[in-house]
This record gives sequence, structure tokens and C-alpha cells, in this order.
Amino acid sequence: MNVGTVFLILDFAGIGFFAFSGGMLAARKSLDPFGAAILGAVAGMGGGTLRDVLLGELPVYWIVEPKYLWIALGGALLGYFLAPGAQWLATRRIVLIWADAIGLAVFCVLGARAGLDAGAHWTIALLTGVMSAAFGGLLRDIIVNDVPLVLREDIYALAALAGAAAYVTGMALGLDPSWVTIGAALFAFVLRGCAIQFKWSLPAITIGD
Repeated sequence: MNVGTVFLILDFAGIGFFAFSGGMLAARKSLDPFGAAILGAVAGMGGGTLRDVLLGELPVYWIVEPKYLWIALGGALLGYFLAPGAQWLATRRIVLIWADAIGLAVFCVLGARAGLDAGAHWTIALLTGVMSAAFGGLLRDIIVNDVPLVLREDIYALAALAGAAAYVTGMALGLDPSWVTIGAALFAFVLRGCAIQFKWSLPAITIGD
């Protein structure tokens, strides 16, 4: 499988899973289908939009290729209409968190690649990786008045940073781009998954009254 195909598959998957998480969250918040579509589109395409704006890649990718918008809308509505099938709130939240983890793992690599392709310094590629992975979910949570996952003590942005760093390092070493891409995304997903499963977190400061 060539690297272009790998990135295309990851791109579709990242948008779809992030949008799916937005649709599920919309159902949890009792929004209507239109609200779910908006929330899913924001979650699925927000990070990539910020990435393109910062790198000067205008018009942004989903305006040039509207198929990405349809994938986001489809993922959002799928998440919205499947959510009632999960009878317990905890189950729906678990699915939402894992869908978000997949989106994060994919977009941290895509964002890092976009930074390198734009000729940016590797440190900027790390930042575009983290922002691509985190910004859509940040907007999604803010819109429904939740504390964003990226701002909690959970290992979230750190997992995205690790995945972006793995990709940048692999490319600097001249390794096969397809394997670097897949490996970096899996690394970010495993790290985020372990944080979810084993409650890994960064220490948060506590200030008394």
C-alpha cells in the first residue's frame, strides 16, 4: 500500500470517528439531528481547518474536496442515531471516548505531516500535529458546555504530541513513510488507550479555599 493511500484512509477515518463522537455527544445532550450534524462537522473538520489556516493552505481542504464534509456529516448522523441503542449512559460515553481516541491518533500524524510538507521546522510540525488532533474535540466540547478533554488531567494532548513526535522522528531517520505513518498513529492510540483504560493522568495542582 503506497503512502498516499495510507494517508487517504487515515484522513477519512479520522474525520469519520471524530464526527461520530460529535454525533454521540449531540445525542447525549438531546440536540436535534441538525445540531448533531453541526457538532460532528466541527469535531471532524475543526482541527484540519485550523491546521490549513495556520500553514496558509487556503482554501481549506474540505472546501477544495467537499467529500470530506459529507464524510463528517455521515459520521455525525451515524453516531447520533446509534447512540439511543446504547441503553446506559456510561456505555455511550465509553464509545464516545474511544471514537475520540481514534480520531486523535490519526490527526496528530496527519497534522505533523502537513507541517513537514509545508516546509515548517520540525517543532512547528509537532504543534500542527497536536492542534489538528485536539482542536476539533476542543470546539465540540465547548459548544455543548463540557470541560474539554484536552483541558482535563487525562493524558490527551500528550498522546497526540507523542504520536506527532514519532512520525517526525521516523521521517527524519528516513524510514518507510507508510510504516512510519501507521506506527505513529498506533503509538498515539495505544498511549491514549492506556490512559483511558488504566486512568493514567498528569498531576493537577490543588489549591485550598
